[in-house]
Amino acid sequence: MEGKARYQAPALKKGLEILELLAGSSEPLIMSDISAALGRSVSEIFRMLQVLEEHGYIARAEDGYRLTNRLFTLGMSQPPIRDLASTALPVMQELARQAGQSCHMAVVSGAEMVVIIAIEAPGLSGFAVRVGYRRPLHRSNSGRILLAFQSPENREAMLKDIRASDPQLEEGDLVARLDAAVAAGGAVSPSPMLTGITDLSAPILVGGIARASLTMPFVDGAANRASIEQCNDLVRAAAQAIGAAMSPIKDAPSRATAMEEEQ
Repeated sequence: MEGKARYQAPALKKGLEILELLAGSSEPLIMSDISAALGRSVSEIFRMLQVLEEHGYIARAEDGYRLTNRLFTLGMSQPPIRDLASTALPVMQELARQAGQSCHMAVVSGAEMVVIIAIEAPGLSGFAVRVGYRRPLHRSNSGRILLAFQSPENREAMLKDIRASDPQLEEGDLVARLDAAVAAGGAVSPSPMLTGITDLSAPILVGGIARASLTMPFVDGAANRASIEQCNDLVRAAAQAIGAAMSPIKDAPSRATAMEEEQ
């Protein structure tokens, strides 16, 4: 049996290589760095950078080229993500108002979590995570929630990606934390980035699977509107409300059933 024909698209391949390289870089890259990293000539890279810049996928500054938010915006325009975002936004705004704290929602992106909605804390001060922020799934409370509340098959596939990206992974400890989060219905953990902040996270479940995670980076202070325990309850209630709004109504009769009853 003959295998499938493999078609070549050199220009597309070069463009994707550039986008993937810039996505994995923490700093802008100049043309010569991109050329060396990809093993391609400067003339090849120059033409492709021009096209990507003209179409708004990358931007150029004095320190080099960087990705814009265009790819992220395209992803957000997909119906499932768009519906999730439109459903979650008013609930998250009310959550921030009641708690006096910021909150954000993250989804899975490969072996990482990425923030797709961020609501700032009301008032003059507070801490908020920016939209587009990424972190390895196993190294954030949001990501571990996304890992924990999956089917066994999905979790194992996600763990496989994590193993490939982190040879130092302590999988036994990670799995214990995931199972504990499932048993507790969520997780409370000190922020891995900043002292004095505690991440309160809960899953947004659709069909029993975490479609997203809702997290509040709780900042303690004398002027707080609610305690950390109250905020944790608010986060879980908000996540449950979003998941319920996204889930199909189980008790509603199907169209076929309704037609049969009419006959």
